[in-house]
Amino acid sequence: MYHGNKKECGVNFCAPFMGFFPLPSPTGPTGATGSVEANPYNLYVQSSAQSGGDGSQNDPFQTIVEALAVAKPNSTINVLPGICQISNQINLNISGLTLKGYAGTKILLQNSIIPFLVSADNVTIKGFDMTSDNPYPVEFIQIGGDNDQILDNQIYGPEQQGDSSTWVVNRGFVTQVGATNLLARNNIFYSLRQPAYLNPNSTGIIMDNVVFNTRGYVVDQAVFLFSRNSWGIPQNAVDIALLSGTKTGAPYDPLSSLEASNSRATISD
Repeated sequence: MYHGNKKECGVNFCAPFMGFFPLPSPTGPTGATGSVEANPYNLYVQSSAQSGGDGSQNDPFQTIVEALAVAKPNSTINVLPGICQISNQINLNISGLTLKGYAGTKILLQNSIIPFLVSADNVTIKGFDMTSDNPYPVEFIQIGGDNDQILDNQIYGPEQQGDSSTWVVNRGFVTQVGATNLLARNNIFYSLRQPAYLNPNSTGIIMDNVVFNTRGYVVDQAVFLFSRNSWGIPQNAVDIALLSGTKTGAPYDPLSSLEASNSRATISD
């Protein structure tokens, strides 16, 4: 039961408000707003950007090299749409780095150098369109670290005339001797002498890639699991070439299983 003062409010009884609102206190002047600095773990690059950017999304660096100079381990460099003209080698030497291309981002090689040398572990190159202005006798990516990844890229050369056995030896990627646990997945390789050359004692997985108009993967005493790869038109000279000295047994033998698990691949053993 309510025992205070009563005030009629329609059919109900409501207690009158007995409190009060405090008067606002005076406030002092506010300080200057601080600037928002680029995040060294999430940097941006755009070839058409103005020079002098800080690597933020609103003010990106102009080159990948600028971003690498400040990137931290396990960071991401986002390359925004545009054409990145490469004439000097870029060393991806930061552990855990992801180099990520957006739709509309193209790497255009303009010199006879390997554009991307991966010398650190756990590096990912993802989402790029890579080509060159001329057929150069180099690979687009060389893998020297462990646990690296090549994902969702389209890598191709300019058209070369004549039989592919006479083409300049350009390649999608090459593993250094002893590079381990590479994953190459969901890439498209075409109009190259070879999609990849896999050097001795390198290991990894090559799966879900599409390859056409090449002379096929070359396995030189390396140990790679090939799975769910497919082959387009024009057809490759062969799809997978196992060179002398490459181990027998798994993951290559029996050859019938290797062929069946890779869209009826043509294998040179």
